[in-house]
Amino acid sequence: MTSKLRKAPLSTRSKHRPAKHGSADASTKSVPVLLKRLGPGLITGAADDDPSGIATYSQAGAQFGYGLLWTVFLTTPFMIAIQLVSARIGRVTGKGLAANVMQLAPRWAVLALVSMLVVANTFNIAADIAAMAEALALVIGGLQHEHALIFAAGSTLLEIFLPYRRYSPVLKFLTLALFAYVATAFTVQIPWSTALLAAVWPKANVSADYFLMVVAVLGTTISPYLFFWQASQEVEEMNQGKHDRPLRDLPSGGDPVLARIRADTISGMLLSNGIAFFIILTTAAVLNANGVTKINSATEAAEALRPLAGDFTFALFALGIIGTGLLAIPVLAGSAAYGVAEIFGWRATLEAKPEKAVGFYTIIAAATIIGFGLGFTGIDSIHMLVWSAVLNGIVAVPIMAMMMLIVSSRAIMGRFRARSWLIALGWLGTALMALAVLALLGSSLIG
Repeated sequence: MTSKLRKAPLSTRSKHRPAKHGSADASTKSVPVLLKRLGPGLITGAADDDPSGIATYSQAGAQFGYGLLWTVFLTTPFMIAIQLVSARIGRVTGKGLAANVMQLAPRWAVLALVSMLVVANTFNIAADIAAMAEALALVIGGLQHEHALIFAAGSTLLEIFLPYRRYSPVLKFLTLALFAYVATAFTVQIPWSTALLAAVWPKANVSADYFLMVVAVLGTTISPYLFFWQASQEVEEMNQGKHDRPLRDLPSGGDPVLARIRADTISGMLLSNGIAFFIILTTAAVLNANGVTKINSATEAAEALRPLAGDFTFALFALGIIGTGLLAIPVLAGSAAYGVAEIFGWRATLEAKPEKAVGFYTIIAAATIIGFGLGFTGIDSIHMLVWSAVLNGIVAVPIMAMMMLIVSSRAIMGRFRARSWLIALGWLGTALMALAVLALLGSSLIG
């Protein structure tokens, strides 16, 4: 009897201790596993909120208050759909977007589109570097051109000399900068009931300025450089993974990879548009509420917040500009380089050493250096962003249409042809983008 009583507790401990340890072990591993699943989609979504995007969202909030919060909800499903298409194309085919598009269009046409993308990205880099330099000068002082040189040189050197497997975590870490805008929103007084009501039940506004701002938000949210970047990043991930072959070459399986892409992309796009929501919310609550309705840049928004919301809010907003710019510049330069390299058959990977991918890294360096140099020309950053927006619009629609043809093709995608809901949503987003571009081109010609 005594021996049985003594054995019972030992038996109980042997049953329960491993279970307890296993659950603790699972919980401690869950966060790293989740973070490991997030990569190209997260970085792509975060890079969409670059300083020029912040300026657009700030103007939306300053000019129309909470009246444009609904646009964030409108663009989210289309943004998710088109980026899912982009990622799927890259991982299934094992090739970047430009290489795939050349299967449907003549090389000269793809070269023309990618050339416009390079020019648009270079203008965007110029505006972003200028905004970052100005923001840092506002926070710590110093000369803007010196700050700009540091940002341009640092970004270029890291992208060229740090291999992808080490550079990707750096970009992933920089996505944390976006949360400065969440924090900023909680440093000011926001009438939440009014704001949320306006987001789900907006008041009708038929003015031309209102419509053009809707177009600007849509164009800022869905940008062609994001398509090229995420498709190529999936190729980079493929080459780093256990199965370094395109999904269409696998005799079976592939669903876990697509599930990872789906979770990653949805997370990244929700983060991107969530941050846009908070930027519009903050500028509406502070700037619009105090009669400040004209914002020309992200740094101008930060400056306008300072006397109205205090130094801490200003500092958060300004530092967010710097952090998001550090993430966006390599994405803008890299997407241009991927596109050009794929057209000419150059090696296109951030994993390669500089001497093994000279053409690819030359495009990255040239786009960033020229962008930096444009800051000395006296060209207004607003004009550069307008030109960038027009060129992006011209590139976006045909590229989106060809992406939808590719992802719908069983000959190209094999058994990984997209499902009907994704195809329908992607085509609807393409049509919406075409309307936005026509409106943007019309306003540019009138202006």
